[in-house]
Amino acid sequence: MSKTSEKLSVIEKIGYGLGDFAANLIFQTLLTFLAFFYTDVYKIPAGTASIIIFIGGFIGAFFNIFMGIVADRTQTKWGKFRPWILWTALPFGIGSVLTFLTPNFNETGKIIYTLLTYFFLVLIYSANNLPYVALGGVLTGEMKERNSLSSYRFVAVMIAQFVIQSLLLPLVLIFGHGDKAVGFKNTMILFAVIGTICLLITFFTTKERIRPSKNQESSVKQDFIDLSKNGPWLVMLLVTILVFITLSLKGGMYVFYFKYYLDSAAQTVFLNDIGFTAFIHDLNTSLTTMGLVDFQWPKDVATSAFSLFNAGGILFMILGILFSKSLADAFGKRNIYISFIFLSAISLLLFNFYSRTAIEIVFLTQLAHGFIYGVTIPLLWAMIADVADYSEWKNHRRATATVFSAMLVGLKIGISIGGALGAAFLSKYGYVAEEVNQVPAAVEGIKLSISIYPGFIFIISAVMLCFYKIDKKMEIQIENDLRERR
Repeated sequence: MSKTSEKLSVIEKIGYGLGDFAANLIFQTLLTFLAFFYTDVYKIPAGTASIIIFIGGFIGAFFNIFMGIVADRTQTKWGKFRPWILWTALPFGIGSVLTFLTPNFNETGKIIYTLLTYFFLVLIYSANNLPYVALGGVLTGEMKERNSLSSYRFVAVMIAQFVIQSLLLPLVLIFGHGDKAVGFKNTMILFAVIGTICLLITFFTTKERIRPSKNQESSVKQDFIDLSKNGPWLVMLLVTILVFITLSLKGGMYVFYFKYYLDSAAQTVFLNDIGFTAFIHDLNTSLTTMGLVDFQWPKDVATSAFSLFNAGGILFMILGILFSKSLADAFGKRNIYISFIFLSAISLLLFNFYSRTAIEIVFLTQLAHGFIYGVTIPLLWAMIADVADYSEWKNHRRATATVFSAMLVGLKIGISIGGALGAAFLSKYGYVAEEVNQVPAAVEGIKLSISIYPGFIFIISAVMLCFYKIDKKMEIQIENDLRERR
């Protein structure tokens, strides 16, 4: 193999991170707003939306396996994985826009349209994102550089998450002049253009350095036999499923939590007390003075509180990410992940005990959760890259994309289950779209979906990781042995 001790430049790390920024403009929108868009904007029944999200996610999940096989066997002058980022950049943008259009069909037509567009998006997302994450495993073979790369990447993820969770609803209301359907269309067009440009930058600024030996021979069957014997891979697959069930479930339910559980008057008082209302008033006045009357921050209190809640959490996640590398270098990825995912679970469980008027403690808990969970964010994918190295170390064969494809199967399964659970809980507990006064069971179900249910899933994740055997000592051994072989 080629030399793998090269350091990565800041430009290459930023360029690689922009690929995840592009993907997460869409991914975070699906994670946070797809159930809301289908039920409250396109007016599809919650139960039907649950089925669409579930089936579409599973189709995308298992398409990742096919993409892993194809990507590992792609041979171009650009490498195995970079060309897929180039080839899928524009189709990914087009699919993103189509998924959030609202053509005026009857209910059957709406269901068919959402099925076709969502299925297309998850397929093209897999064709783009699987090679992208596999690329992170072949840019460098050094563990510390890989930890650093993950930190750059997930700062970009957090910026995208900040944009989506804090600004998307206001942008939708601004760009649609209050019409959410028009607003989603215009906002997604903007995101598609930005995302396409970012993916092209990723392609042109990165370089694949780790390549399989020319004499390496392995069949698809052999790749999957290797996986079946890879204990750390199995643990990470299960952990990935559980983590993304949690993220998808709670992420998709927060918008309902602010709209239907937390007291509107208490939210108004809180926003006034911290100066947010005055800040927005001054902002809108300034925009009006400049003639930008179409760009007024919406007056809906729940939208403002929800956006600020997400913004605070994401800023503290970024702070947590900045601590992640040094903690992982000192104590090992596994130990840090177990500790901080457990603490994240505790912070989520606390939401169950807060009253509808306890706005201050809700926000403070979100800040704490953001920092704690932020530490774990870069570690998941760095650990999966370590699993690919473990497979090569153990079997003398490298199948980077196949390892990552299996993990992305877990991610898509997790998102599908979590998103479907959110829509299913809304249906089960008696939620009625746009109904101001929801039945008590629906309100309680919304609260449970952002606290008890995701908290216990995170605890199970922490327990599972106790069986992951690649600790700091083994990381060093694998890195040194592979460097000698290469």
